[in-house]
Amino acid sequence: MLLIERFFKYVSFDTQSDESTRLNPSTPGQMIFANYLAEELNNIGLSDVRLDENGYLTATLPSNCGKEVPTIGFIAHMDTSPELTGRKVTPQIVNNYDGNDIVLNKEENIVLRTSDFPEIKNYIGQDLILTNGKTLLGSDDKAGIAEIMSAMEHLIAHPEIKHGNIRVAFTPDEEIGQGAEHFDVEQFNADWAYTIDGGQVGELQYENFNAASAKLTFNGVNVHPGYAKGKMVNSIRIANQFISMLPRYDTPEHTEGYEGFFHLIKFDGTVEKSTLTYIIRDFDKDRFERRKKEFEHLGRKINAEFGPDTCTIELHDQYYNMYEKIEPNMHIVRLAHRAMEQVGVKPLELPIRGGTDGCQLSFKGLICPNIFSGGHNFHGRYEYVPVQSMEKAVDVIVKISELTANETA
Repeated sequence: MLLIERFFKYVSFDTQSDESTRLNPSTPGQMIFANYLAEELNNIGLSDVRLDENGYLTATLPSNCGKEVPTIGFIAHMDTSPELTGRKVTPQIVNNYDGNDIVLNKEENIVLRTSDFPEIKNYIGQDLILTNGKTLLGSDDKAGIAEIMSAMEHLIAHPEIKHGNIRVAFTPDEEIGQGAEHFDVEQFNADWAYTIDGGQVGELQYENFNAASAKLTFNGVNVHPGYAKGKMVNSIRIANQFISMLPRYDTPEHTEGYEGFFHLIKFDGTVEKSTLTYIIRDFDKDRFERRKKEFEHLGRKINAEFGPDTCTIELHDQYYNMYEKIEPNMHIVRLAHRAMEQVGVKPLELPIRGGTDGCQLSFKGLICPNIFSGGHNFHGRYEYVPVQSMEKAVDVIVKISELTANETA
């Protein structure tokens, strides 16, 4: 199956995850997609294809090199972001992109403007896969799945390329931070792995945020507004006061590189009760801990002003910076670096301003840097992926497999 045909098929599955269900996987569409992928893995010739009750799909491409070499893995996730619908995705292709604005949806005047997304001009002359303006695309991470699957198919069709045992895994619920929760590292049985879950072509990542979630509840008192003086306590106003107490520019839209942030992702409120949901991110562990303490400090200030239990805070760590685990094993990063160079890709060693399954897997004992899948503007209607970037990702996966057999025997 052609790479693009495969990708178009994959994005037709509705696999949006949903943390509110508390199920594994969180949505039924992910298991439907997993069953489809399991059949495809069997059809193209992989062995030991297993789909467990939690939606984790694994398989093996057996070694053909006749000697003992490390077993490596390639991992991608099946779910798409809860932030925008992934239902009825209908991608479109712009061939030989000319560098101008792209009308995604003429009827609703939805336009991908180069003034808003100037990096798209890096792909003039290439072929772009985009949305119809109404949904996300799903290249995060169905591009990664398509690339892994196409690379395995290529290796099977070209036995002259020698490789060791290769393990493949497709996981559920990465977008809600649960992609590695039930991953059986011992059963996967790889010496190391790579997630194919990065962005632009060339990304090679082994640092990520330390991450926590915070849910704050503000309790008020509601009485008739005409007789409220000295009696009403408006929880919405108190919640807004908390928001204004945080540093104004410590937000995603004002930060880049190694800068951390506080990100308000949900606000629900009535006079009597309001809730804020934040994510807290920082690369540095000490700064990360200070950010969590700042929440607790501001919560105490609210309670000192408005009374005990006006503000309650639930803080939960989600994942940590995988550099701590990868730094002693940098040979696997260097190997990926060489693979990119040998297939004509300039490596971009950038920090991940987010998380991947790989960061949690690295702390579970499976060292797992992250490699580009090629997409841009994930999780939104302006998402796109260049076809040529996807093709290069396939080349990199194949070359890593080859170099592992040739250089580590």
